[in-house]
Amino acid sequence: MKHIIIGTAGHIDHGKTALVKALSGIDTDRLKEEKERGISIELGFAFLHLGEGITLGIVDVPGHERFVKTMLAGVGGIDLVILVIAADEGVMPQTREHLHICELLGIRRGLVALTKRDLVDPEWLELATEEIRTFLAGTFLQEAPILPVSAVNGEGLAELRDALASLSAETHPKRGDGIVRLPIDRIFTIRGFGTVVTGTLWTGSLAIGDEVAVLPKDLRSRVRRLQIHNENVERTSAGQRTAVNLPGLETDQIERGDLLCLPDTLRVSTSLEATLALLPDAPKPLVNRARVRFHLGTAEILARVILLDREKVNPGEEAYAHLRLERPTAAMFQDRYVLRSYSPATTVGGGIILDPYPSLKRRRRPEVVAHLKILERGSSRDRLLELLKGSGTSPPSLPTLRSLANLDPDVLEEQLRDLLTAGKIIVLKAREGEAYLHREVYEDLRGTILSLLRQFHAQHPLREGISKEELRSRLARGVTPPLFAQVLSDLTKGEEVAQDRDRVRLTAHRPQLSPVESALTERLETLYRAAALQPPTTDVAFKEAGADRKVVQAVFFRLVEQGILIKIKDDLYLHRDAYEQAKALLLAHLAQQSSISVPTFKDLLGITRKHAIPYLEHFDQVKLTRRAGDERVLYGQ
Repeated sequence: MKHIIIGTAGHIDHGKTALVKALSGIDTDRLKEEKERGISIELGFAFLHLGEGITLGIVDVPGHERFVKTMLAGVGGIDLVILVIAADEGVMPQTREHLHICELLGIRRGLVALTKRDLVDPEWLELATEEIRTFLAGTFLQEAPILPVSAVNGEGLAELRDALASLSAETHPKRGDGIVRLPIDRIFTIRGFGTVVTGTLWTGSLAIGDEVAVLPKDLRSRVRRLQIHNENVERTSAGQRTAVNLPGLETDQIERGDLLCLPDTLRVSTSLEATLALLPDAPKPLVNRARVRFHLGTAEILARVILLDREKVNPGEEAYAHLRLERPTAAMFQDRYVLRSYSPATTVGGGIILDPYPSLKRRRRPEVVAHLKILERGSSRDRLLELLKGSGTSPPSLPTLRSLANLDPDVLEEQLRDLLTAGKIIVLKAREGEAYLHREVYEDLRGTILSLLRQFHAQHPLREGISKEELRSRLARGVTPPLFAQVLSDLTKGEEVAQDRDRVRLTAHRPQLSPVESALTERLETLYRAAALQPPTTDVAFKEAGADRKVVQAVFFRLVEQGILIKIKDDLYLHRDAYEQAKALLLAHLAQQSSISVPTFKDLLGITRKHAIPYLEHFDQVKLTRRAGDERVLYGQ
């Protein structure tokens, strides 16, 4: 069965809902207010079996200018459009706006239903058809059939149905192998089952029992029931109007504009980078940092437009833009969006998402524009490389890369294999499986680490090396621990760096002590060994050393690095012999007694309370002991 989604479009009171009812037998106006006022307020849904294995899902949209945002929520996933124009009124404001929206969303196929033919004579009908053909010139519907119909007496309905069948047969169905994406347009409750959401499944397939997530809040549930056109099914696929029963979630947790997907397949973002085209008949230029209404899927989000290659976009012009959203959304590469002005709300333009998770580090506008040009115009291989380069030191996993590249899974894996073989990218082990890193990013990181080590050795010639944690903290934010470990491992295998416990140094680095430094080393070690369990503070020790403070500090911290002096707290260090003595006495006591108090510990070591408390707190910190009331016991007991 081939499933095609058709949407209506057109001005208020031009007969969209009546036409859908005449075609399908379904009245899509379900609200009491809609019945009373005789206009559509909410989205309506119907279906029509055309035979020959084709089923149409029909989305009926309101035509009033106040409900354009509702109309936008309905047309995001349609394959074909029926532009409805009343023969007695012709082209009206929302006819134009709805057609603009369809063009901005990339809808490329459809037809015109010239409704209310029963209200006009043949000559008027011919004039109306000529007017419409002129109106459609230069649009995607310029060659589309214009079919006069009457929902009252049924004239033209057979021809309309045949035309829909012909268009549907030529339309490619949506991708069933893509990432599951169902933009939510309705939320309601069914007694005994709980929360149900509906929408058009854009890509992928969904089955009963699947774990799902609702973004942007990342609400988790499992599919209990599925319906297509009011019938229970085991599985639904791309291109079908779908109702999903989500146990454990409440209706007030979800809203129109949220997105249903499988867990951990999509990320949300408040920043997007995209092309932007302003409509030729937009009322005025769009200036940099303008506040707008951003429409993607079923969502409407307030946003700021930061223009990247100019200060304003004139009607009919195109530009690159950074979109800063006031709440997060989940977008993918090549998604189409629509912009409406903030006030009054009028459709002004739209474009294509190029980078759904732009790097905020790369802020120089020429670089951003160059990046976006490759994403817009490059081959799939070039785009994939650019996306990986843009990801920097946060290499994406395969699931994340699927959402970034929006490529057929087989094509994506083939491209990755080719790039790996060519040495353009490298693969890393990650929590989600494997992650992919651009070779230039890897080489830059490698060079940065070597440069930082050279700087460290120049500043601290007596120290054996820098701690791994301190070294990682000096790198740009976003370097993941697995990536850092991989680069260090590669540098170690290449004998460019050496690792000793938690320290890293250049292989060629060897501390060379001058006679003064050697004497200071012996003096400090003797001082701390003699002080045993009652050592001086660092300030006192530095003064007693009797040399330049900077030189003394360098020698002192070399002793710490070598493990000769053990840090208890910031200004208190023990010689390792005294440290081992204190540790041995403590463990011997706890082997005989179940716990030890501060006074007992103080007497055991023959020290004052000033030293006893820091020692016990240190042993707690290294998990030798733990505090139990006023006593200490062995850690783990």
